[in-house]
Parts: sequence; structure tokens; C-alpha cells
Amino acid sequence: MSLFEKIKNKEEKISLIGLGYVGMPIALAFAKKVNVIGFDLNEEKIHIYKSGIDPIKEVGDEAVKQTTVDFTSDERKIKEAKFHIIAVPTPINADKTPDLSPVEGASTLVGRNLTKGSIVVYESTVYPGVTEDICIPILERESGLKCGTDFKVGYSPERINPGDRVHRLENIIKVVSGMDNESLEEIAKVYELVIEAGVHKASSIKVAEAAKVVENSQRDINIAFMNELAMVFDRMNINTNEVIEAMDTKWNALGFKPGLVGGHCIGVDPYYFVYEAEKLGYHSQIILSGRKINDGMGSFVADAIIKKLILANKVVKKARVVILGITFKENCSDTRNSKVEDIIKRLREYDIEPIIVDPQANANEALKEYGVRLIDLKNIGNVDCLVFAVGHNEFRNLSVEEVERLFYEGGNSEKVIIDVKSILDKNEFVKRGYSYWSL
Repeated sequence: MSLFEKIKNKEEKISLIGLGYVGMPIALAFAKKVNVIGFDLNEEKIHIYKSGIDPIKEVGDEAVKQTTVDFTSDERKIKEAKFHIIAVPTPINADKTPDLSPVEGASTLVGRNLTKGSIVVYESTVYPGVTEDICIPILERESGLKCGTDFKVGYSPERINPGDRVHRLENIIKVVSGMDNESLEEIAKVYELVIEAGVHKASSIKVAEAAKVVENSQRDINIAFMNELAMVFDRMNINTNEVIEAMDTKWNALGFKPGLVGGHCIGVDPYYFVYEAEKLGYHSQIILSGRKINDGMGSFVADAIIKKLILANKVVKKARVVILGITFKENCSDTRNSKVEDIIKRLREYDIEPIIVDPQANANEALKEYGVRLIDLKNIGNVDCLVFAVGHNEFRNLSVEEVERLFYEGGNSEKVIIDVKSILDKNEFVKRGYSYWSL
């Protein structure tokens, strides 16, 4: 009987290493079909999950309460499983080089709890070659087992989009790969248990690894192009959003918009690809240029804020600036690598300490990562400048009157609105005399 059949018949278990934005939805999906062990080093997180609470607001409290996942921070439990999925983050260092310590640590942990006949699948984003050249040697060293003989390895890049209620794990085609045909077929069958959209079998692990970093690099470059246009159109006094609306009437327009590009994927993955390319003697021209543009957008927005404050006759140092949103994207609690931080840093150079509002973000994480205390919107008033940095539904649904009440009493011409995501009705606020700017 194959490992897949044993898992399906609940004779063997799946372990999920890393219970974050990627790992948790995977664990819960598989637990509806098979026996799952959910492991995370963070004991506090495990305690919260066991209490039936979803702290990252990705799957919902009810789903956590009802799941049969065996949550644990005891690594010895991993030995009870034969199919291991590693879904830990792969960030970058301060110098923009890959930080592989999480995936190396996970490999070490799984390796010392690995048993014969197991399959280890990596979902963490890496550059081509990491799984075979770095992870397999660690698994072999820690387990004393031989890859290909005693255990098999595969790679299946995560494609979960945090905060997206439409494109979910089950309805996104899953790219899978294995070190040989036997492991590829087993891995594909296991994922087909939960992936309704089906799987795409990549020809090799390196192809699957490359597919992940390239799909995000492609998106990064397209957004960088729109950001560059936005900066030029700003000098031309042309509204970028209106240009995009006109352009999108053509059938083959790509529909990208300018914005702040952060998060754990698009703002990181291109650096993984560039790192490996440079090791091979190729120096990126397009990818790094796109990254440079996108990494500079926070400062560009902050400078627009300062310019508008000056034109509104404000004493910049005394201006009361409120930023709506600190997560890296809309309707998501994830604050990792948020480019709103760059706006905050730039404003602080002008002795402005902005007030931050974000109903989606975890207040403790925001304080820990960026040193800001989140304020409830209902406690906001007497604002000089209101910055819509993230397009949460809570902000999109604000009426004109609700926005107006956030400002101080006085002439509208001295009230500044910075609409980074173009979520407001520009004409309405311009008609009312506000100083309005959008990216």
C-alpha cells in the first residue's frame, strides 16, 4: 500500500511545520480529510489555536474550533507523521540577501524526527536549488537516513493570498514536484485530496522553485512600471487612475495599478531570484530596477504629504497626520514588510509622529515591528492630513461626512487628503475644496 493510500485511510499522518498565514489554511484543509499534526515553535500561538482562536484572522475562529488538527509545539510529535509539509517564512536580510535560517531550522527539526519511508515537501519560497543543495543535506545529517533510499523530498510553492476570500487554497492550481517520478505521483495525489482546482506537475524541483519566484517577480515588475508612470504623471499634473481607466478599455491591458509593494512575497521573492543569478555571474537589469522603484514608493508618498502640507499653509512639524492602514495589503492582518513603515520613517525625519489607525492589524505586532501604537478610528479628530495608505473595507466604506468629521473645524482648502489607493471619490472632495492627492 502506498503512502498516499495509508494517509487517505488514516493509517499515517501529515505534519504541518509552521502555522502562519500559509501553514494554517493548509493544516485545516487536510484535517477535513486526514489526520494532521500542526507544529509551531511558538508555544503561545499553539495555546491560542487550542483555545479556538484565529489570531491572524485568516481562517476564522469557528474553523479553528471545529478542526481536528493536533496542535503542538513538541517536536517529538512529528515522528508520528510520514508526510511532512514545511511552510515557514523565508525573509531577506538587511542587505537584501536571502535569510534561509527559518527553512534551515525547520529542516534540522524535521530531520531529527524523520523516519524511514517519509516524504518531506517544502512550500517555503526559495531560489532554485535550495531544496536539493541545502535542505536535503540537513535532513540527511540530522536523521542519519539517505535521501532517495530512506525518504523522498518534493517542493510545492505556496500560492495562498492572505486576506483574499476568493482565491483560496482549494481553488488555486497547485504546482507540485518531486525528486523522482514516484515521489511526484505520491505528492500530487496527497495534494489532490484538498486542491479542487487540480495540480500541475512540474518536471523538477528546480522548475517548481523557479516558478514561484518568477511569478512574483513578474508582478513586481509590472507594478514598478505603473509606479514609475505615477511619479511621472504626478509631475505632469495628470491623474494616474484616470489614465489607467482609459487604458483598461483595451482588451489586452494588464490591469496593474501603482501602490506600495510589501509583504512576504512580492517584496521579497525577486531578491531570491537575483541572488542566485548573481552567484552565476548574471547581474539583473530589469528585476532590480523594479525593486528599486517599488522600495522607494513609501518615501515618494511621504514627500507628497510634506509638499501638500506646505501648500496648505501648515507648520509641518506641528501637523496632525493620521495614516489609515499599516498592513502590507488590504483586508489582511499581516504587517510583515509593510511599506507604510517607509512613510512613517520619512515623516519622522520632519519631526512628524503620525497617528496610525488599522482595525485589521494586530496591535502587539505593530508595536513590536514598527514601534507604533494603533489608535481606534472613533478616537480620531482635529486632523490636518488624512492618509489612506491601505484599502481596508472599513476605510472604503467611510462616507464623505464620516471623513469630514475626522478633520478640524476650518476651511477645507487647508485640509489634506492623501489617497494612495484611490479609494475615495476624488471629484467629491475636490468639489468640497479639499487638497486632494492620489498616487
